[in-house]
Amino acid sequence: MMDNELIHLDASELAELIRARKVSSAEVVQAHLDRIEETDPRINAVVTLAEHALAAATTADEQLAAGEDVGPLHGVPFTVKDSFDTAGVPTRRGSPIFAGRVPDTDATAVARMKQAGAVLLAKTNLPEFSFWVESDNLLTGRTNNPWDPDRSPGGSSGGESAAIAAGMSPLGLGSDLSISVRGPAADTGISALKPTHGRIPMTGVWPREPRRNWHVGPMARSVRDLALAYSLLSGPDGADGYATVPREFDTGLGASPSRPVRVGWLVDSGLGPTDAEVAATVRAAADALRGTGIHADAVHIPALEKDNPLELWTKLAVMEVKPAFEQVTAGHEEQMFRYSKFLADMPDTAVADYVRAEQGVERLRDGFAEFFSRYDILLLPVTTIPAHEHGLGEFTLDGRTVNAFHVSSTTVPFSLTGHPALSMRFGTSTDGMPIGVQLAAGHYAESTLLHVASLLETLSTVRDPHPVL
Repeated sequence: MMDNELIHLDASELAELIRARKVSSAEVVQAHLDRIEETDPRINAVVTLAEHALAAATTADEQLAAGEDVGPLHGVPFTVKDSFDTAGVPTRRGSPIFAGRVPDTDATAVARMKQAGAVLLAKTNLPEFSFWVESDNLLTGRTNNPWDPDRSPGGSSGGESAAIAAGMSPLGLGSDLSISVRGPAADTGISALKPTHGRIPMTGVWPREPRRNWHVGPMARSVRDLALAYSLLSGPDGADGYATVPREFDTGLGASPSRPVRVGWLVDSGLGPTDAEVAATVRAAADALRGTGIHADAVHIPALEKDNPLELWTKLAVMEVKPAFEQVTAGHEEQMFRYSKFLADMPDTAVADYVRAEQGVERLRDGFAEFFSRYDILLLPVTTIPAHEHGLGEFTLDGRTVNAFHVSSTTVPFSLTGHPALSMRFGTSTDGMPIGVQLAAGHYAESTLLHVASLLETLSTVRDPHPVL
């Protein structure tokens, strides 16, 4: 196969081709390395190449030739956000403070990908300490969106989303505190899954504060790749106290539900203003599902209207994230990027306000419990606007001026409550940028989530799946 064909296949198909000996792992890895060399100077998604990727691919081919048992991702390259520890490969967290840091061990998620036979290809860019909605820092610079270099691929897993969208990688690992796998996926037209909190261990990923909100999630070109990666990544590791649910998992792909799936959809419901084209894409997705016989009702969720999730998240994050950053930046303040300084300068949350925010999160959990007792899936925007220009400080929607974090107002609720949520492309803006939709489900209902996402994927009418580079 030609290199330009290999770089646009999903991981599942690449794995099938490698197992069938129709293409070698070395050829696949080399095709992606060539793509990085050709494309990354304009995108700046990759911050470090794994030196032994080709050697690992050659070993994978030799194992196949010898008839050895192989894993489901045998010989398939993958990339990793540079907040995950990778043995022998620098993990610098987007900061000059960690410029020389080379871990001795892999993060649990990285180790599980390797156990499945995948080949670590490269590390990808992020905002300093994974804290911002754009991927930029003093150490490795700014990542550009492959669809339009003047726009952001999102954050904090923006390097990962840009690499996959641009054909530099078929599959990757990101982490998500408020938007960080789902938003970048929407900005670049790929798919991403934030599983139920604790489903995938955070061991070897930094930062971890607040651990009850951080998630690890796969990012890919297809829903079936998300399902495959999730099935390999989930389950306890004996180190992360939040990862306690056994590893059994049914992807739900192709299964016939025992009863009709019930979907509720919304485009506002207290979440603030949303771009008209984003809202129209959500409505189109609801109509498409309805056309298959699925119940898809316009809904509102009173809990979202009572408590603003983004305000709750901000009050909690300032108290829990700031101390972690202050500890590692002490004596290195001159090496901090502007977004970390922005956080450091934010006033501490008063204890009474912190407690009220905690109580607000509990009300959100109760509200979603009631909603998911009546519906299987909530369909809503991923981000409130399509991919924005670099350096966005604030923007105006429906006559209201909001700050940059407003792009995450639709993703934050599920980070706070720990519900699984998935981002996938379903539309295109008038100026050619991808538009995604978000699906959320009840705790541990990833099978239903992936089933509906897979169905919606087949209904998509998107004509331009890859950026022209």
